[in-house]
Amino acid sequence: MALDKILSIGGKPGLYKLLTQTRGGFVGESLLDGKRVTVGLRSNVSVLSEIAIYTLEEELPLREVFQKIKEKEGGNKTSISHKADKMELEEYFFEVLPNYDEDRVYASDIKKIIQWYNILLDNNITDFVKEEKDSEEPTVSASQDEE
Repeated sequence: MALDKILSIGGKPGLYKLLTQTRGGFVGESLLDGKRVTVGLRSNVSVLSEIAIYTLEEELPLREVFQKIKEKEGGNKTSISHKADKMELEEYFFEVLPNYDEDRVYASDIKKIIQWYNILLDNNITDFVKEEKDSEEPTVSASQDEE
């Protein structure tokens, strides 16, 4: 499942899988407990594929940050809990993304990223760079067909 179907809903813990859209919003399913929730259009909702992290040079898409965590952890859960203290979280995140903007990325952001990564891993959602590969594959297969 791609990150464009995974949502963070303001005021609700964890992440949600987009199930369907309704006239007044959408229906999501919690990745934590499987409960369904109806969310109105006025709710504060973020799609994970649209979130980026500030670095000193640019904004880095969240999927790339997740991929860096995955590489650091060898595909396993994070070695640090999202409940760790501020200094530990910042040290860990500095190992993952050495050029992140410390003035604009807060400890609360790092907590969410670590928690979200572990939730995604628990739900076998680990193809963080899949979106980029999908856009390249048709070009490759088209050129092979022409030969």
